[in-house]
Amino acid sequence: MERFISDFGMAPFRDAGSLYGRGLTSSAYLHVTDLGEPAFRALGLMAPSLEELREFANRYECEVTPSSRPGGGWVVEQTDPDGYLIEIVAGQAQVERREPSRDVGWNDAIAKSRIRAVKRVGNRPSQVVRMGHCVLGVSDFRRSEQWYKERFGFITSDEIVLPDGKSIGAFLRCDRGDEPTDHHSLFLIQGIRGVGFNHAAFEIVDADDLFAGHEWLSGAGWKPHWGIGRHLLGSQIFDYWRDPWGHALEHWTDGDLLVAADGSRTASLVELTSVQWGHQAPHAA
Repeated sequence: MERFISDFGMAPFRDAGSLYGRGLTSSAYLHVTDLGEPAFRALGLMAPSLEELREFANRYECEVTPSSRPGGGWVVEQTDPDGYLIEIVAGQAQVERREPSRDVGWNDAIAKSRIRAVKRVGNRPSQVVRMGHCVLGVSDFRRSEQWYKERFGFITSDEIVLPDGKSIGAFLRCDRGDEPTDHHSLFLIQGIRGVGFNHAAFEIVDADDLFAGHEWLSGAGWKPHWGIGRHLLGSQIFDYWRDPWGHALEHWTDGDLLVAADGSRTASLVELTSVQWGHQAPHAA
């Protein structure tokens, strides 16, 4: 797993028997692997402040405890309706931010930003910047939607509706008011695959970075899952891979950014699995 984390584009390090993957942002870590049977352990969310974390704990009658993970801080644990563990963290110490490597810009038909400079991408992994979103299979979409929206203030970007009018999932984004935020930070789906972890997605620098990472992972012998392509909903250029235990992790770049005033819309199952270009979805919802 340490080799996969490195080839995927995170900086692996070990602490107290666990394996961590760090990105380029100031977050202490983006990915955790603990010893044990292959499984999805938990999703971590960051609270704006310790004060708000304590208010959350009082509202839902749970305990704020010190975090033993790198960066320390404080954590509250919640269990969602399907048994997923959600860790809400505040006060975590930041690490030194690393700048992504992109020596020269792009020249397209609209703008020319690379003048008198040649482009050489190089043979290397992608550069993972941050975690973007997580996708979870749920047993009752409306129940889970209510649970997550009530606690964390998510807004629907696209709700997936079947021809008979039944809603089976939604892309949920953070409510940051007028501050642009990702099209989705969480996607809940009540699909034929049932309850279970679907995938986690990590933002990389740009399309060059994504293609370079694809070549690197292929050369290292890892198993591709889906891609390369551009999603319809969310618009990201994507590339999915399987870790050594079969879990799907996604590289993505160039996703949609929305504000609260952009509201919500509905979309079909066909739109959910559609691509604007590239490889079609290898699986059903």
